[in-house]
Amino acid sequence: MRTIGEIMRLAPVIPVLVIEEAGDAVAIARALVAGGLRVLEVTLRTPAAFDAIAQMRKVEGAVVGAGTVLNPEQLDQSLAAGAEFIVSPGLTGPLGRAAVASGIPFLPGIATAADLMRGLDLGLSHFKFFPAETSGGIPALKALAGPFGAARFCPTGGITQASAPAWLALDPVLCVGGSWLVPKGKADSGEIETLARAAASLRR
Repeated sequence: MRTIGEIMRLAPVIPVLVIEEAGDAVAIARALVAGGLRVLEVTLRTPAAFDAIAQMRKVEGAVVGAGTVLNPEQLDQSLAAGAEFIVSPGLTGPLGRAAVASGIPFLPGIATAADLMRGLDLGLSHFKFFPAETSGGIPALKALAGPFGAARFCPTGGITQASAPAWLALDPVLCVGGSWLVPKGKADSGEIETLARAAASLRR
């Protein structure tokens, strides 16, 4: 099993996906992987999410995780669906302890020094800075990273193809999360692959 750090280094952008129809999942995953983005975060925001995770796992080269995991129950459901990593918008004690105990690669959301300290107490060192833009943006992450030199980050929330390079230029940032890779509406594989190629070409 890869570590969360290894997963974060597979591509500069992790697509943050809201899958409305499980039947679209395989086509979306294939287009993203073909475009060079192997790490796929399926958010648990729709009834189709768990089925989508299971379907995407069948796509060669895809590394599929569950996002917006809020509690230990959703963690268990994500593991049952075949999620290879877990992402949460925040970090609570119950979810953090359950995720660590499960052994699954875990990327918890943080926005404050207290959040980071809670994660470090659990033995974690890789975090999602969320919501990135509305939590103070790059200046805020720079300030947070200063006292926590060993921490590494995936900023997510409000980041675009245009703004991603500035985030990726920061030493503690291994990748960013992006919701722009799959436009709303009916999935267009060609458009998704084109957007993925542009994102995959970003330099870190």
